[in-house]
Amino acid sequence: MVVQVALLVLLALCNAIKVNGEGNYLQCDHNPTSQPRPHSVSILEFGAVGDGKTLNTIAFQNAIFYLKSFADKGGAQLYVPPGRWLTGSFNLTSHLTLFLEKGAVILGSQDPSHWDIVEPLPSYGRGIELPGRRYQSLVNGYMLRDVVITGDNGTIDGQGSVWWEWFTSHSLNYTRPHIVEFVSSKDVHVSNITFLNAPAYNIHPVYCSNVHIHNVSVYAPPGSPYTVGIVPDSSDNVCIEDCNISTGHDAIALKSGWDEYGIAYGRPTTNVHIRSVHLESSTGSSLAFGSEMSGGISNVQVEHVHLYNSFTGIQFRTTKGRGGYLREIIISDANMLNINTAFGAIGDYGSHPDDKFDPDAFPSLEKITLHDIIGKNIIMAGNFSGIQQAPFTSMCLFNISLSMSSAFSSCWSCSNVSGYSELVFPEPCADLKNSNASSCFSILMRPNGRGGTGAIL
Repeated sequence: MVVQVALLVLLALCNAIKVNGEGNYLQCDHNPTSQPRPHSVSILEFGAVGDGKTLNTIAFQNAIFYLKSFADKGGAQLYVPPGRWLTGSFNLTSHLTLFLEKGAVILGSQDPSHWDIVEPLPSYGRGIELPGRRYQSLVNGYMLRDVVITGDNGTIDGQGSVWWEWFTSHSLNYTRPHIVEFVSSKDVHVSNITFLNAPAYNIHPVYCSNVHIHNVSVYAPPGSPYTVGIVPDSSDNVCIEDCNISTGHDAIALKSGWDEYGIAYGRPTTNVHIRSVHLESSTGSSLAFGSEMSGGISNVQVEHVHLYNSFTGIQFRTTKGRGGYLREIIISDANMLNINTAFGAIGDYGSHPDDKFDPDAFPSLEKITLHDIIGKNIIMAGNFSGIQQAPFTSMCLFNISLSMSSAFSSCWSCSNVSGYSELVFPEPCADLKNSNASSCFSILMRPNGRGGTGAIL
């Protein structure tokens, strides 16, 4: 009888997701194909030299300034041919395609004077790593629309090793830069590019809408401190698919602002679809939510993912003073291999930007569903440690089988959490059996076709 009930629950969950796939919630099913630009110029026409030594910042800036004049004529493409193109930070423009040919490598300068200094993001109030301002990213977009970075598997190499050394030795005066950052932009497309050796993040869309990241490879060595792959931050309608990411810290991390600054800014990360990705994280999590999540994170679907050689497979992070919420998240059809801790939900993770945060701003973590997951060589199945004043609720696990690395492996650790589980091995802690299936989150169709929420019945 128990097995029959469990199968009915799983069937209801899968049907709910399948029905919703016909609506607008699954972002990766609803991304228009980029149209060719009617105008194109080569970076060579602006005096760039691809010898890996000549600084080409001015060439990139002049080329983009010129192409801005085509914004109302269908847009334009900046073509980067094979070569090694050294540059400092530069800004893109709307209705632009940056195209990197096979064999083209954009190199980030290792001279910090070639990277502009900019103000902190308002939802963070300061640099993430240091108070005050921050280094501008290598490739930037601010308040843009219809901007594309693509190519024939060209490469953007942040040459981050010097930044890692400066960070580790506490030699920096400002927070490290990223490779690509879009701020307050719409209709952003990044595809068919390899990212290497980011100083910090690789791709950071913040305050953005309609972001599609497809067929991207990201690599930073295991020892690179706090390097992160893709970071959707206070952004909505995001698709990440068919990507291979291996970084020193998190592979994909969803965020939405830091403590009182994120609460005041009030922009969540929502309507995110992640599928068909391979994620590796040596010291962090293959897939992370938070811990900077004060604007809220919701309506996320992750499916068909491979998580391997990581400290944590899937981790939800927050702490007292964050406020905000993590809710309405479904992760399914995941394969894990060589993972220290398969699942984590931590209520005391991360630091605060300053002493102005409200210690009574308790975050909410609820309506999280994990199902159809297989793991091999797992050391610890799950660590769910909620907040006493704001316990984590509706944590639901279905059809999960984890092969532990040894008979002495830890299985589950739970506190201040409640939820439901069925067909889970190793058997989870009692805290994950104290609710019923009706409390679990699924994705149903709203009358207007937008993704909504509902209970599994």
